[in-house]
Formats: sequence, structure tokens, C-alpha cells
Amino acid sequence: MARKLAIRRHDEILRRIGADGAAGVGELAAVLGVSHETIRRDLRALAARGLLAVVHGGAVPHRSSEPAFAERAEENAAGKAAIARAAAALVPDGSVLLIDSGTTTLAFAQALAGKRGLTVCTNSLAVALHLARQTAHVVHVLGGEVDRTEEATGGVDALAAIERFRVDLAFIGAGGLTPDGEVTDYSRTGAEQRRRMMAAAARTWLLMDHTKFGRLTPVRLETTGGGPVGLVVDAEPSPGLRKALARRRIDLVVAR
Repeated sequence: MARKLAIRRHDEILRRIGADGAAGVGELAAVLGVSHETIRRDLRALAARGLLAVVHGGAVPHRSSEPAFAERAEENAAGKAAIARAAAALVPDGSVLLIDSGTTTLAFAQALAGKRGLTVCTNSLAVALHLARQTAHVVHVLGGEVDRTEEATGGVDALAAIERFRVDLAFIGAGGLTPDGEVTDYSRTGAEQRRRMMAAAARTWLLMDHTKFGRLTPVRLETTGGGPVGLVVDAEPSPGLRKALARRRIDLVVAR
């Protein structure tokens, strides 16, 4: 009987986390009519099976590998376009930029139409090709091995190349944003590359659509140690997430 009840709880926990992107221990305990400790045991059991990831105060879906670029490009295109427009408004003519790889950062590069005299450093093949066709800008491609999934350069050569630049603004992506405001990524190499981009910039803007709220990916992305950091999103975060971002001194811009 106890096993059947546990299975039912596990099914409901997974359903709620899948639907909402995250669930808290207190919320689950109230809904399922059990103690907080029972929920914590359930979450640990599900995490051990790779079905979710435990975070402070609850759990989020677990995702250990990044979908292919073409697949991601189709996800929430309208939201990414809104983020791109809001981020482009933050760029003065004549700026020196670092632009990360990713579908949202590509949308941002496309939204830079009308800007003049930009110098852009990027590891994204798509961003480089798009901006190189606009003769108003100077484009530098960071060297390195091409990652077919990301359609971008990476590895030790790309890391070394970043060190040679100092830029006004960096625009980067990430894998997820936990309920307590921690930014995460899919790989140590990717996280290190983004950390160095942030360190090279006087100011960094993270571009993340709302589908990444509550998503935990395997590697923590350090957001301190460089200039000020901001986050451009396409939807209002929850009050709890907004407070968590403020505690981490991450500025917030909600695209309209």
C-alpha cells in the first residue's frame, strides 16, 4: 500500500513540475497531504532516477544536454524576438560587443539593423555571417573547433581568443535559471566560455526567454567577478524569482 501511495505521489510531483517548470516542497506537501520530509524523500528518489533536479526549496525538471540549434530556433520565436528588440535598444552606435552563440542571441544580432559602426566579436557562425553582410560593422570570429550542435566555435582556442578583447557590452545566453536566481549551463566548457565573455565586458546582458525559468542544467554559471549583469526576458518572473535576482544584483528588463 505504501509503495502504491509513493508511486501516486511521484506521478503527481512529476506532472506538476512538468507543467509549471518547478515546484516547492511546501506546495507539494500541502497538495499531497504529507509532511515536508516525505516530499524531500520523494524528490531525492526521483532525482536519483534522473527524472528531476533538486534545488533549494523544491525541484525543477532535469535536462542534461542541449537540444540542437535548429530545434531551439523554433521554440518561442515571438518571445525571443521581443527580447532581441529590447536588448538592441540597449546598444549605442559605435559600441564594441561580444555576442554569444544561441538562437536568442542570433535574434538579437538580427535586431541590430539600423545600428551603425559596431565592432562585434562572436563565436556564433550565424551571427558572424549575418552581421558581416551589413557593411556598417566590423566582425571578428573567435577561433576554435566548431561545435555542430551549437553552430559555433569553442574549446581552448576560443577561450584564449576571448582574453584578447575588451568590450563595452556582452550579450550571452545560458541553459537555465533556477527558482533562487542561479544561472546554469549545459557544460563546463560552455560555462567557462561565457564566464570569460562576462569578464571581458564592462557590462553583460543575459538573454533568456521564459521557458528557461525554473530550468536547472548541470553546470553553475558564475555571474560575479566582472562588470554589472542584467537579464532581458520576455515575461514577468514570479515575485520570488524577481527577489532572488535582486539579491544577486542582477538587473531585470522585461521586454514588452
